[in-house]
Amino acid sequence: MNPYLSDLQPYPFEKLRALFDGVTPSPRKPIRLSIGEPQHATPPLILEALARNLPSLAHYPTTQGSEASREAIAAWAMARYDLPALDPASQVLPVNGSREALFAFGQCVLDGRQSGATVVCPNPFYQIYEGAALLAGARPVFLNQTAENGFRADYDSLSDTGWESVQLLFVCSPGNPTGAVMTLDEWRKLFDLSDRHGFVIASDECYSEIYFEEGRKPLGGLSAAHQLGRHDFRNLVMFSSLSKRSNVPGMRSGFVAGDARILKQFLLYRTYHGCAMSPAVQAASAVAWGDETHVLENRRLYREKFDRVTPMLAEVVEASRPDAGFYLWARVDRRTGLSDTEFARRLLAEYNVTVLPGSFLARSAHGLNPGAGHVRIALVAEPGECLEAAGRIVEFCQQL
Repeated sequence: MNPYLSDLQPYPFEKLRALFDGVTPSPRKPIRLSIGEPQHATPPLILEALARNLPSLAHYPTTQGSEASREAIAAWAMARYDLPALDPASQVLPVNGSREALFAFGQCVLDGRQSGATVVCPNPFYQIYEGAALLAGARPVFLNQTAENGFRADYDSLSDTGWESVQLLFVCSPGNPTGAVMTLDEWRKLFDLSDRHGFVIASDECYSEIYFEEGRKPLGGLSAAHQLGRHDFRNLVMFSSLSKRSNVPGMRSGFVAGDARILKQFLLYRTYHGCAMSPAVQAASAVAWGDETHVLENRRLYREKFDRVTPMLAEVVEASRPDAGFYLWARVDRRTGLSDTEFARRLLAEYNVTVLPGSFLARSAHGLNPGAGHVRIALVAEPGECLEAAGRIVEFCQQL
């Protein structure tokens, strides 16, 4: 067996199941706000396109994806990120969701033969980053993101010697779970560090289309690179997905785009990895990337939920609307006197609402676990259900 498997920690939802072992939930209707699975209706145009293209399952797909699929992705990315050009043949690859691609990218980019290789991760973070590093033989290095630093990665906290061993750096913007969006100045600093030390940047942007003010799109890595004159996107690959944007988490469809030199090697890796996207999914994805009407409606629903739920929860815990994304990152310990894990256990037992303890999403680093005392509340259900859950949380906190 791969010896690095023993370094993996249980996934957050495995920890949650263990935490809830022996808990008898309240008889109220269960409301699950622990997992970031979109529950808005899948747009009919995507379902129709998928059904219409089912006969294509009679053929093997190519790893690079169809020309039509890559062109649809490139067209969307150029419009979304204000790019004058993005080559569908060399700067875009369709992937089976961002999770699969993020993990595979780590295996492709990291050189496990280099002793002491490290991967920089935000903390708290999406656990795939850590798994990708460990199973490639590298060591994750965590940069804490807290309310005190605006949920920003403190790149200055790593010395020049520390940066020399970095081969890959993960960013998540908008962030999971904090919802923070990177600024152009942060990107400038990160690009400068990459130029000086040679590491690759993997920019996870799967929440980029859930924001609250039309006309104020979250800045993405490709757009930042272009604005800063890095038209070849050197050492940068961004990851996007239809799961959150278009409410199709089960379709497993996304793309990577950026540095053509890196993507050429990633394509080579993927030809062996055996992860070509189904032709029917490619066709349906092209339709999805070509339509913004359903995305506007999706944002409207999330905006409605945050506008109604956030003020309610802010009365009993420390919670504010994030820059973007669909998570409320709420600090609960200082107002309730409960740890994040005890808060989650009692909320399930007494009100049958499930949230995810923040400590499960982070690692202890630099003397603290930056997720401790927080819970992640995924506002993914329909507005009425989210409002009911918020009411139960308020009642739970008040009776404490």
